[in-house]
Amino acid sequence: MAFCVLRHKKHRRYPVIGPVVLLMLALLVSGCALFASAPPSQQSNICEIFRQEPSWYDHAKNAQDKWGTPIATQMAFIHQESSFQSHVKPPRDRLLGFIPWFRSSSAYGYAQAQDPVWGEYEEEAGGLLTRRTHMKYATDFIGWYNRRSHERLGISLDNPEHLYFAYHEGPTGYRRGYHRNKPQVLRSAARVSGLASRYQSQLAGCESEFRCRHFWQVWPFCRG
Repeated sequence: MAFCVLRHKKHRRYPVIGPVVLLMLALLVSGCALFASAPPSQQSNICEIFRQEPSWYDHAKNAQDKWGTPIATQMAFIHQESSFQSHVKPPRDRLLGFIPWFRSSSAYGYAQAQDPVWGEYEEEAGGLLTRRTHMKYATDFIGWYNRRSHERLGISLDNPEHLYFAYHEGPTGYRRGYHRNKPQVLRSAARVSGLASRYQSQLAGCESEFRCRHFWQVWPFCRG
């Protein structure tokens, strides 16, 4: 670590953290948001999303194979939750209408996972190195959560609307039907369902572009 040095009358030296070190610390605290990838420019088309970020297809495909949630549904969830912004958080409330205050929840990252459930994911499936700001773990988290909703609540993995209700309200809230009295949640779930259907149709016409693009993906283990 680099330090500057100030000299006292008695020639004692006092380390002072330099501006470069301060900048590095600020970036670490902020989660390196300045270096995050820009969100896809054409978010209504899953083919264009994967053309801009081809590794996202790999992550979503791995999550689909592992947990069962279709690629299109995973990406529709992420579009709804964060618009593909890696470091997004809920806005801060305002005390007295103008003083920045606490955030409404601990939701963070692509999947807007909150601290408690992310901790459960880390313990059960993710591990300590998972990051909510990485698409690999966002898709895996969504797959894990939806598999849990399927097993606990009996929701089909091909029903993005009700998967989203459970995702937003949690298993207890879903069982009690809290979403039925929340117009905004109903609208969000309908958007997720419609976008998942559109993404699925689009992906059917372009998925061959993203399969078998690595040198180790060879026939007959990989087919376009």
